[in-house]
Amino acid sequence: MKSLLGLLKRPTPNAGDEDRQDSLMFTTAFAEQGVDPSMLVPWEARANEIGAKRLSSARGSKLLQALWAKDKYMMRLATDAVPRLEQFFDFATVQADRDLIRQEEYGNFMIVLLTGSIAVDRVQPWGGRLRLAQARPGDILGEMSLLDSGMRFSACSPLTECEIAILSAQALDEMMSSDAALAAGLIALLARKLSLRLRVVSARLAENKN
Repeated sequence: MKSLLGLLKRPTPNAGDEDRQDSLMFTTAFAEQGVDPSMLVPWEARANEIGAKRLSSARGSKLLQALWAKDKYMMRLATDAVPRLEQFFDFATVQADRDLIRQEEYGNFMIVLLTGSIAVDRVQPWGGRLRLAQARPGDILGEMSLLDSGMRFSACSPLTECEIAILSAQALDEMMSSDAALAAGLIALLARKLSLRLRVVSARLAENKN
């Protein structure tokens, strides 16, 4: 954790300084990977497309705090972490059967499910869908692409009306600049949760091949 915090506290490099290339900024990571900006789907565009409605920060933060207080990973954040996180998250309500996340798209945001349920599917080459998981309140979706600037691995669609919290790449960069300790703790815990989920998904895919 100390080494990660040290990285987050590194000064922003000067333009043209090749020895100190800025590879830590999430807002520029997709471009650094060669992703055309026109291919990137930010939350604002997806929210407009699916008709998401704004949820009050007071309710969203209360739900997030209650869920993460019971999560064995996220509960390791400082006791005042969620109130500090509130300013960096957007909160929204989405209807069922909307494409929150599409497989193999580039998206620079992650979602925390606050209420309802979301299907996590892997679209097969012939068009069918393999259900990888059914997300429950407290689950995090889309963090892999936010962290590594890669394509979305799966498709995520609400099965019911859902309330969600959204963290964008821009907001994560702002958190790194204004509250590095909070950002370091959040990123480390996201990586641990992601690793666990990938192990579960790998086992699920292996079972499907047998």
